[in-house]
This record gives sequence, structure tokens and C-alpha cells, in this order.
Amino acid sequence: MNRRNFLALTGTFTGGSLLLPDFLHAFGTQQNLIMGDQCVVFVQLNGGNDGLNTFIPFEDPNYYFLRPKIALSKQDVLAADKGMAFHPALKGFAKMLQNGDLSVIQNVGYPQPNRSHFRSQEIWLTASDATQYINEGWLGRYLDLQCKEHNPIAGINIDNTDNLSLKGKEPNAITVKDPMRFKIKKEAEDSAQLSKNPSLDFVRKIADSVVEGSDEIQKALAKSTTETTYPKTGLGKNLEWIARLIKGNLNSKVYYTSLNGFDTHDNQLPTHNNKLTELNDSLYSFYEELKKANLLQNVTVVVFSEFGRRVKDNKNGTDHGKAAPMFIIGGNNKGKIIGNNPNLVDLDNGDLKYEIDFRSVYASILQQKLDFDYTKIGIKNKPLSGLF
Repeated sequence: MNRRNFLALTGTFTGGSLLLPDFLHAFGTQQNLIMGDQCVVFVQLNGGNDGLNTFIPFEDPNYYFLRPKIALSKQDVLAADKGMAFHPALKGFAKMLQNGDLSVIQNVGYPQPNRSHFRSQEIWLTASDATQYINEGWLGRYLDLQCKEHNPIAGINIDNTDNLSLKGKEPNAITVKDPMRFKIKKEAEDSAQLSKNPSLDFVRKIADSVVEGSDEIQKALAKSTTETTYPKTGLGKNLEWIARLIKGNLNSKVYYTSLNGFDTHDNQLPTHNNKLTELNDSLYSFYEELKKANLLQNVTVVVFSEFGRRVKDNKNGTDHGKAAPMFIIGGNNKGKIIGNNPNLVDLDNGDLKYEIDFRSVYASILQQKLDFDYTKIGIKNKPLSGLF
């Protein structure tokens, strides 16, 4: 087995017990990545979240003119501020903004936007230009430079599938469906010695550190409990796991999870309400957990989607668009609304024009939260001012 194929095999674990032969444990243990006490949690909204019905320009008459079938009533929106307000399902978001713990970044996108789910996600997850193709994710490249040796728990993805953003030249992140069931056992074998084959020794070294990663996850879970009631949803459970790993001092720098279902071409009002309710309730429970543990200042939560929706409705929903808001929670962010309100008159072929490049948000997180030079992974945009 060659090195690249082995890395592909060991990059993902989706729960259950993995049985490894004893000879794969010949190398020493790997220490956790520890760089201060800051970490970043990403919540990716898959499908293209409708930003205009999430953070709503409720005082703009064009909003109601262009969306006669799906516009939210002025009487229902929450936390009105300078012509903008939250969807009624986002009560927790409104509280976090009022508490000064949430920043809204308006009109986020990138030049030459792409309305394809696959391609736009690829651009966001690799931080590439619209015409550039990169094999490794932006967080994977960051972890490659931060990990002096392979460390499988430098990044933790709580999901069913790998996330491109965490893909690096080395597998410094693990995808785990259920951390409680991520337990690796070993089976005794006679050949428990180092070989003279460098490739086999590399396999042993990687496998040994993966076992250590499993042990560290179990130790973190054993040291933590849940102090908040989470909704009984997929995202609620995933964020509860992440909270316990953070509270248990796993010391991973990046945590990742996602929520599907935002491709609202049809039946948007009930569908979007249900998805935003799951997002709100899960994130607000996570927020309260971190507040109780006095950890909110150490954890930065980033909520984003690959694009927004078109400004005009299609009578029962919305089609793929371009710019949309991002949300930043915790991490001692400034707790304010950044950027201009959406311009519903000066459009880009029926879509909102982007004003803030998402890579400037990445640059701010890398520089100000992770103490890292963002230019080392190819990001050219200047950090967004006023976020932290």
C-alpha cells in the first residue's frame, strides 16, 4: 500500500470500533496540538441559505415588492436594528446580538461568483479564486503548517462525510460520526517490530497516532459533561459533542459540522423555518454551554453557506444566488453588524452584489484568533477590520 492510499484510508472514521493489528502500534505517541487556548468551530449550511430571509431588510419596500410570496412580515421579525432584523425562528441569534456576542457580516461573497453548489462550496472550502483549482482545503493547509508531525485530532469534523476544507497533505483531521463510539482496539500479532521498509514504518507511525487520537477523544469526553439541554436534532447532538470535547481539553484547533437542507427552490417558508429553528436552537444551546463554562471568549463560531438565493422569489421559493451574510459568535468579536444593508436595486443579474470577500473573514480568523500568517496558505485578502 502506498503512502497516499493509506492516508486516504485513515482520514475518515464514522463511529464504531476500528480493529487494528498490533504491529501498527510500534511508534511512540503523538502529543495534542496546543497553541494557546483558542479554537474555531465551523457550521456549514449546505444548499445555499437564503440570507435575505435570514437577516431581513424589513424596512426596504423592494424586499416586499420582489418577494410577494415569501417575504417575512414586519410584525414578525426580531431585534430590528438600522433596517435589518432576524427571521422569527432566530430568537437565540437576536439574543446573542443584543448581548454583544454575535457579529453579522453582510453581503459576503467573492468575484466571479458561481451558482453551482459543488463549485461554490469548493471555492469556499479551499479559499481559491473562482478560476483556480486547489486540491487541499484552506484549513488543511493551515494544519499542515501548524502540526510539526502528523496529528489526527488537530481538526475534528463531526459529520457523516469528510469536509474538503480540512483536507491537507497530511491527515491532520478526523471525521467522526459519534465520538463516544470512536474507540480503536488493537489485535495482538507476532510481527510487532519495526521493519526496514520506510513506507511500512510510515504506516505504523500514522496508525499509532490515530490510536492516540482515539484515546485523547475518549479522555476528553470522560472529563466533560453537558450542562445545557440541546435539541434532539442532528446539529444539536453534533454541537453537544463539540462542546464536550472543548470542555474536556482536547485542544483541537478546528471543529467542523454541517447542516443540510437549505436548497429552498420550493415550499420555502415552512422548510426554511424548520432549518433555521434547528440552527438557532442548537447554536444557542452551544452558546449557553460555553458561557456557563466561561469558554465563549476562547471559541469562535463561524456560520456560513456556499451562496445566498436570488432576490426575486420564484413564487414558492428562491433559486441559487450569490452574496449572503455570515455570522460570527463568541471569540470576543465586536458584536455588531458589519457592512451595508443589502442593495435590492443595484443587482448583479438579479442577485445581490458581494461587498465583502469571504477570504478576508478567513484572514481575520487566522491572524487574530489562531495567531497565524494567512498569506502562508495563499490568502491574499486583507483581514476584515472591526470583527474582533
